[in-house]
Amino acid sequence: MKQKEKEIREEDIEVLDQAADEADDQGEQVDEETVSQEEFQALKEEKDELYERMLRVQAEYDNYKRRTQKERTSDLKYKSQDLATELLPALDNFERALQVEETEETKGIIEGITMVYNQLIEALKSQGVDVIETENEPFDPNLHHAVMQDENENIESNIVVEELQKGYILKDRVIRPAMVKVNK
Repeated sequence: MKQKEKEIREEDIEVLDQAADEADDQGEQVDEETVSQEEFQALKEEKDELYERMLRVQAEYDNYKRRTQKERTSDLKYKSQDLATELLPALDNFERALQVEETEETKGIIEGITMVYNQLIEALKSQGVDVIETENEPFDPNLHHAVMQDENENIESNIVVEELQKGYILKDRVIRPAMVKVNK
């Protein structure tokens, strides 16, 4: 930086010397006050320009720090989203397996599947993944995906009648909307 300032000052001195030589050649007298005032003004303008540049760089750096901190916080908050998304089809298959009619022969298998299913659900809950409540709730297009409509006069309009596939939410972000049947 000092080397750059020295080079700039040397350039300014050369320019002033040239101006003085030209003035002498023209028979004009350049007094030292005018030269030093011009030099002072040029240096002041340069300082102001460098100061403005420094302020812009500082502001850009502050914005960068703030943006990366926000991204880091978001990454930590939603770190389990990819894993949860990958596990949802397996959870769906567990639910289908649990819908099998229980007999003496299948009782042990169903109990084992139920235990594994419950462990997966608890693991997801510990990471902030919850099931979206649907049945008898008002239809919300942000949480629900309506795939069918029903016409039941005993139920209010725009109420979820049946859940066809569970939906999941991670903290405040929908991972998968629930597939539902809605009353007209």
